[in-house]
Amino acid sequence: MQTEFIIVSEYCYKCHIEPSFIELLEDAGLIETQIEENERCLMVSQLPDLEKYSRMYYDLSINIEGIDAIRHLLQRIELMRHEMSMLRKQLLLHDALK
Repeated sequence: MQTEFIIVSEYCYKCHIEPSFIELLEDAGLIETQIEENERCLMVSQLPDLEKYSRMYYDLSINIEGIDAIRHLLQRIELMRHEMSMLRKQLLLHDALK
């Protein structure tokens, strides 16, 4: 299985973001880059998250720490949604067995 990569410098140029922003995200553990053929690269699978972080940072002026806090809260919300869904299914099954 081959993983698809995008060169960081090209992505930054096309999306009008600073390469230092990518470094800040990487330092905070929000994204990972890899060296492929002597170029820093991003995995294509990270692009949706990177686009969200970009909008937060550039459009909403949220700093990296704020982005990390928001990401954490969104992950918790998703976990709670999943848990609620499972509990609803259990409740429906319980009610059906009565």
